[in-house]
Amino acid sequence: MLRRLTPYLFALPLLSFIAVFTYIPILQSLNLSFREWDFLSPTKPFVGLDNYRLLLDSREFWNALTVTSIFAVISVPLRLLLALFIASRLLRETLVSRLMRGALFLPSVTSTVAIAVVFSWVFSTDYGMMNALLTGLGFSKVAWLQEPQLALGVLIFVNTWKQLGYDIIIYIAGLQAIPGELYDAAAVDGGKRGHVFRRVTVPLVMPTTYFLLMISVIEAFQVFTIVDVMTGGGPAGATDMLVNMLYRVGFTLFDIGLGSALAVLLFIFLIALAIFKARVLGRKVHYEA
Repeated sequence: MLRRLTPYLFALPLLSFIAVFTYIPILQSLNLSFREWDFLSPTKPFVGLDNYRLLLDSREFWNALTVTSIFAVISVPLRLLLALFIASRLLRETLVSRLMRGALFLPSVTSTVAIAVVFSWVFSTDYGMMNALLTGLGFSKVAWLQEPQLALGVLIFVNTWKQLGYDIIIYIAGLQAIPGELYDAAAVDGGKRGHVFRRVTVPLVMPTTYFLLMISVIEAFQVFTIVDVMTGGGPAGATDMLVNMLYRVGFTLFDIGLGSALAVLLFIFLIALAIFKARVLGRKVHYEA
């Protein structure tokens, strides 16, 4: 009996930690989403679905959902395509390749706040490096973070720059797992490099792509720090993401019920999106070469 319980006893501390800091807060947030609370009031009156109705009737919510969706649709494929291309060029175990891997991976473990502050300076209208380069080439200054059409593109660039190194390292691991005999057979058959890449490399690296796609989409819908530091959701809501709206509603306006409802909606949306991706893309993923 004790032998059967031993694995569960070893897992109990971790499960307890997860329950206290993950599952219980999720249930508490679900409970608060049906109530009205401002952090200070001793009572939390039950308001039913009123918080959800307010959100679904809010233009601010739909704008944040649209902006976040655009951010994810552009940034995720861009990250994966660049990562796969660069990883395929860094497969050889050379000194230059190892140095490049380390250099590309470094931003992913660097403080997001520090990166956002540095790029705020880089894209500053008055004294930024980008505008200094443009004026040096004879062009006029560009308000990178003040123009609605440009600000979101800048955030996509910064987020891609930060996360790209992680994707590259994961892709390198996936590419190294592909048997070399398959490439030898393709070479014997006279396959060209581009054809081999499309017909051999891309299908066999699909499990890695699927994994990165799942976590990249979740990360894109939870982006917060870069937006908060660089634009604060502006200009005119052009970069207002769902998590930034959640923070503003819950911790600036102190409407915890409405903020919790937004968190629950985001959670449900990500779960639904994950199920959809599993149904659509899961069939195309093969875990054996």
